[in-house]
Amino acid sequence: MRIVRAVVLLTAGLAGGESTLRGQPPDAAQVLASTREALGGEKAFASVKTFVATGRTRQIRGNNLVPIEFEISCELPDKFVRKDEIPAQDSDVTVVGFRGEELIQFPPPPPGRAGGPPGPPAGRSGPPPNPAQQRLTTVKQDFARLMLGVFAASFSPYPLTFKYAAEGEAPEGKADILDVAGPANFAVRFVVQRDTHLPVMLMWQQPATPGTAQAKPTDYRMYYAEYRTVNGIKWPFRIRRAVAGDTIEETTFDRVSVNVKIDPRKFEAPK
Repeated sequence: MRIVRAVVLLTAGLAGGESTLRGQPPDAAQVLASTREALGGEKAFASVKTFVATGRTRQIRGNNLVPIEFEISCELPDKFVRKDEIPAQDSDVTVVGFRGEELIQFPPPPPGRAGGPPGPPAGRSGPPPNPAQQRLTTVKQDFARLMLGVFAASFSPYPLTFKYAAEGEAPEGKADILDVAGPANFAVRFVVQRDTHLPVMLMWQQPATPGTAQAKPTDYRMYYAEYRTVNGIKWPFRIRRAVAGDTIEETTFDRVSVNVKIDPRKFEAPK
């Protein structure tokens, strides 16, 4: 199968993460307020207690394009789970999420791993990392990135701070760029189109891995597109991820249901 890797071209300033400020920059709170108003408004957001989203993710794995069917269930502010199934493969359904500070993961990870990276190299001081906590942090960061595109806000499981960074240029027109910071060195740039006030992209970098041939940080992008109104809130029905300029996956939402009753067992790992 031939894989087409899409690359979105931005101006040099925006793509490089640096942009020249022109005049007095707006306040981050003003940008977020305008964005939340464009997405639906505070009254609509305040009414959201739960949502369930279903759809498909096409993910590049090597030279293969793997279709994944997913269901996301969320009970705000602190219950979130995603269930993935690959129809073309005879494999188990995978479930990952969190309930407060509890990690939800199925199939369970091998003993001592919990889905996290290995411990520090021999001879390095300091306690070994907690793999379960690392995996929980990763899941909460994915949750935070999705919530930025939908609500332009953060929630108590993963609180974020916002600071105005720069004005940028993109194919869609001028954009306001906010620096977003969170726990565990979380740092992204949140790009909001100025004309529509809608989120269009997140940008961040993954540091080079010590001891490998990777000499420079890797650029990551997450694009929000095809906003549609659901219960008074605009939802990005297409989300694309790219690494170093190459698309690695594209997610399309088929259905989003707001304020539906969710079985509490959804927020438990399957037995």
